[in-house]
Amino acid sequence: MARSAAAGDRVVLVVATRGERGEPVPGILEEGESLWEKRIPETYEAAAVLGVQRVEFLGYVDSGMMGEPSNDFPYSFWQADVDHAAARLAAILREESAEVLTVYDDNGGYGHPDHIQVHRVGLRAAELAGVPRVMQATMNRTRIQEAMAERATALAEASADGVELPQVDEDFGKPEHEITHGIDVGDQLALKRLAMEAHRSQIAQDSWFLEMDHEMFAQAFGTEWFIETGRPRAADEPLRTTLG
Repeated sequence: MARSAAAGDRVVLVVATRGERGEPVPGILEEGESLWEKRIPETYEAAAVLGVQRVEFLGYVDSGMMGEPSNDFPYSFWQADVDHAAARLAAILREESAEVLTVYDDNGGYGHPDHIQVHRVGLRAAELAGVPRVMQATMNRTRIQEAMAERATALAEASADGVELPQVDEDFGKPEHEITHGIDVGDQLALKRLAMEAHRSQIAQDSWFLEMDHEMFAQAFGTEWFIETGRPRAADEPLRTTLG
């Protein structure tokens, strides 16, 4: 978002829920305050940091994590009719004459029901509004596994007891052969960190996200990974590095 805004593009953020079923940072809420009352202004603050010019909330209720009873709440996003929700999003897309829509991958990155629903609703809304390109944000499971293996090897070499090779959950992200784009956002990392800091109810100031040094932060967040809907990458084609 920051990179697109810096290039002069109009960036619009549409949020499905208010995140009211999340786990707040301990002590962040005032007496009698609800989590959603924190998360709405935090969203606007983070969006402003990134250069977003419009923020819209669709108003659905946070469904909670997959398998929780809250998934069945009648007004939760997970229970929303896809066509109805898509029509609401499509109205915004038409109003903005959107050229690109970004959603989550088909598993919502890591299996979160509302993220999965964003994928379903987003693809349908793009179809209704005639948005020509849909980019599915994901994580590169292959690169994460390689980085973890390198770390485990280094630890094993320093330990006489050996280290078990860690594994990445198969619900987390996508393997690299399914990914079409790896976009370098290194020049926007300062803004990315500031935007993360704005989400105070979700990311504590002493969290590992914010305590990483610049090199580690760049390794973790310096590339953003996408799957372009309807335009797979050939086996011998390198990862695309721009939206062009």
